Amino acid sequence: EGLIEFYDSFKDMFEFFCKNTTIHGTIRLVCSDSNRMKTAFWTLLLLASFGMLYWQFALMFSQYWAYPVVLTMSMHSEPKMFPAITICNLDPYRFELVSEHLVQLDRMAEESITFLYGIKTSASLFHVNEKNTRVKDLSNIGNLSTSSFKLSQNFSLLRMFDHTNRSGRKHSSVGFRLCNATGGNCFYKTYPSGMDAILEWYRFHYMNIMSQLPVIINISDHEEQIEDMVYSCQYDGEPCRPSDYVHFHHPVFGSCYTFNSKGTDSFWTATKPGIPYGLSLILKAEQKDHIPLLSTVAGVKVMIHNHNQTPFLEHEGFDIRPGIATTIGIQQDEVNRLGGNYGKCTTNGNDVNVKLLYNNSYTLQACLHSCFQHIMVRKCGCGYYYYPLPPGAEYCDYNKQPAWGHCFYQLYNRLRNHHLNCFDQCPKPCRESLYKVSAGTAKWPSAKSQDWIRQALRHQNGYNSTSNRLDIAKVTIFYKQLNYQSVNESPLLSENLLLSSMGSQWSLWFGSSVLSVVEMFELLIDTLVLSLLFCYQRFRSKKT
Repeated sequence: EGLIEFYDSFKDMFEFFCKNTTIHGTIRLVCSDSNRMKTAFWTLLLLASFGMLYWQFALMFSQYWAYPVVLTMSMHSEPKMFPAITICNLDPYRFELVSEHLVQLDRMAEESITFLYGIKTSASLFHVNEKNTRVKDLSNIGNLSTSSFKLSQNFSLLRMFDHTNRSGRKHSSVGFRLCNATGGNCFYKTYPSGMDAILEWYRFHYMNIMSQLPVIINISDHEEQIEDMVYSCQYDGEPCRPSDYVHFHHPVFGSCYTFNSKGTDSFWTATKPGIPYGLSLILKAEQKDHIPLLSTVAGVKVMIHNHNQTPFLEHEGFDIRPGIATTIGIQQDEVNRLGGNYGKCTTNGNDVNVKLLYNNSYTLQACLHSCFQHIMVRKCGCGYYYYPLPPGAEYCDYNKQPAWGHCFYQLYNRLRNHHLNCFDQCPKPCRESLYKVSAGTAKWPSAKSQDWIRQALRHQNGYNSTSNRLDIAKVTIFYKQLNYQSVNESPLLSENLLLSSMGSQWSLWFGSSVLSVVEMFELLIDTLVLSLLFCYQRFRSKKT
């Protein structure tokens, strides 16, 4: 009893609290007890203040648990690494192992164009100067051209008239029919443009032909070297070295080279902005017409991307015209996302449920392609030719899986309409660099300088041009500025700001501090103890 103070009644306890607490307004409940109107007024006022306080608390907590973010932008200026640059000649190989089937496909394309438009196009135009690519180390595979594979005649191009427009002309579309394994549930893959329909139809057959090739093809010993595509390469005034690029082949965009793919060589450190300090390339933009219906564009495909990143040329990049000098200025933006409760993102892809099929660093496109390929193998029984294969799977072939096209186009439409869960499973990277580009073009070489430029290229690089068509292009890629913009996500309402806001509201409505909250807790504890004591006394009195 000497250590714990007991009150004789709840009234004494409440009066002691009101006279000694630091909460403003409570003393008015005791001082004006002789005036019931004032007592009622101050009671209502204190209760209203409590209600407003906790209403504001509820709003703050609801905002906090929504985890909003605010974007802060900052500018940084420092030397940085030049981005990776991928160039492709838009001229895919005509592999000798499947050349016979490609010739048959060209004849089918000739017949389809004649049927649709009445244009007699000789099949020789498709492969008059074809140069088949021999691939070494495939002697044990055998001659795939004489294998059991046969081009299917079940996917003929058709013209369909949909409706009549206001001018009385019939609106038509071109496409081909696809059915499931039982021959039912058919639909037409149509395009309003006949050109798009022919290209898609050709690619569909092309994927079935290329599926006959082994998954891993060694083309490193092919006679084509970088000098056959890149006549001149300089970075920051210094000639490029053989270690500065890696070579790969894309089934649609042809022979490709990636400069500064790893981003670890100090040679590619950008120390100054401007055209003289960028990457300057003189490229061969001639189209050999190996497979012209795969790529109807003559020129060079260029893509600027991050290091250790797979270049998805079908989604990004731009084309360089022959006979044109193109200057491309780049500006880097860096985006840093919070992740966690503030949004879905991944640091390196290890926490993503999709098993990546690419060996490079995580990107959203790599995850989406991998997710689609896994679903494709599970639903259709085979893999899409343009994406890597999961272990144990094989590429689609309509001789083995006659309905894979029907399955693929339906799945791809669902992916495009966000009806597959790939976009839910594939978050954005928490940190990524984006490159904004601006380009300018000029005719190159000029009419007065083209003769000596061609002579210089002929003596230096063995350049040979037998036609009047311009077949060279110049590309210069440079940093416009070395400073870059960093966009960072930060919590709109952090824990410190939440406590500060709660303290401000408490001071606004009661003019008190954290110690006042402790006093209220003390009042609650005293009330509980006094209630237990009264209950115990009543129990003892009844028992007595």
